[in-house]
Amino acid sequence: MPEAEEGGRTERSGRESAIVKASAVGIALNVVLAAFKAAVGIMSNSIAVTLDSVNNLSDAGSSVITIIGTKLASKPADKKHPFGHGRIEYLSAMVIGLVILYAGITFLVESVKKIASPTPPEYGWTSIVILAAAVIVKIAMGVYVKKTGERVNSESLVASGKDALMDAVVSAATIAAAFLYIKAGVAVEAYLGAVISLLILKAGYETLREAISAILGERVEADTARSIKKTISEIEGVRGVYDLTLTDYGPDNYIASAHIEVDDDTTIAEVDKLQWKISKAVMERHGIIMSAVGVYPSNTGDGPAGGIKKKIAEHLSKYPEVLELHGLYVDRDEATLRMDIVIDFDAKDRLALFAKIKGEITDMFREYKVIVNLDLDICAL
Repeated sequence: MPEAEEGGRTERSGRESAIVKASAVGIALNVVLAAFKAAVGIMSNSIAVTLDSVNNLSDAGSSVITIIGTKLASKPADKKHPFGHGRIEYLSAMVIGLVILYAGITFLVESVKKIASPTPPEYGWTSIVILAAAVIVKIAMGVYVKKTGERVNSESLVASGKDALMDAVVSAATIAAAFLYIKAGVAVEAYLGAVISLLILKAGYETLREAISAILGERVEADTARSIKKTISEIEGVRGVYDLTLTDYGPDNYIASAHIEVDDDTTIAEVDKLQWKISKAVMERHGIIMSAVGVYPSNTGDGPAGGIKKKIAEHLSKYPEVLELHGLYVDRDEATLRMDIVIDFDAKDRLALFAKIKGEITDMFREYKVIVNLDLDICAL
């Protein structure tokens, strides 16, 4: 086994342990808080507190889902899933989002019932002290879980941490409602429950949206892409790095491919050696497997290539939507001019703009057969 692979397994094991530990802490604290809040809710006849206790139980369930998802995602690759099971973590985050949405809908229904048929609560100072302690515990737990999730890149933990912080806001609002009732005799907890339900629904929607976005496949962070390109470009013989593609198979689990530009007199043996060096360097520095390294030839020696490239670059500078020109090669034997251009996804009509540019370049160089390919803006250029 290569040393880099062994290191990657150790790192993944540490990540799994951190997620399980944070989730276990969340389960224990949420169960305790749920028990205390249920007692307070029953004694004070408070719908807001009772619903908050049920919310703590749903949070404990979310943490259980996180642990199960992490354990399943850490299963090694097999014949049916050669890239591993890492994407299960995105599915578990989606389930947590659905749990939060269900809790929000349930709370909203119960709050509306209480608004229609109000029952006066009976708050005591003991209840308020318990709720105040719950706020402190939830804030501490939310910060801990969220920071752990961000550190180990776990969508599920980040979602649980955000939900815990939202619970702290819920409990704080409940305390405010209790004070208002004790001092002024005004019962607003049913209305407060409705507002809290809407906030929970918002949190559930955002969690679900982020999980679905991750499953669909998101653009890799610019810093990560630039760092990998820098690693490849530093290898002697590489004149440029283009078309970097990173496919996400779970948090911090990527399979990559890229094109490199080399002199057109480079031998196949030399290209093979470059590809080996690139794969080794990217694995050692970034823990990422290079599935393929393609090659663009670069014109060497005397010829029109330099002037052609400069002329085309100047022409494309009129279009801010064109992000990059690469792979330009002048094949004098076959009188062919080929290149790739990258057009921003934000362009109003990418295909129409591409057709226009292709036609203009063809008119500029009628002595050549012009081949222009439209490349995707996948990673930071």
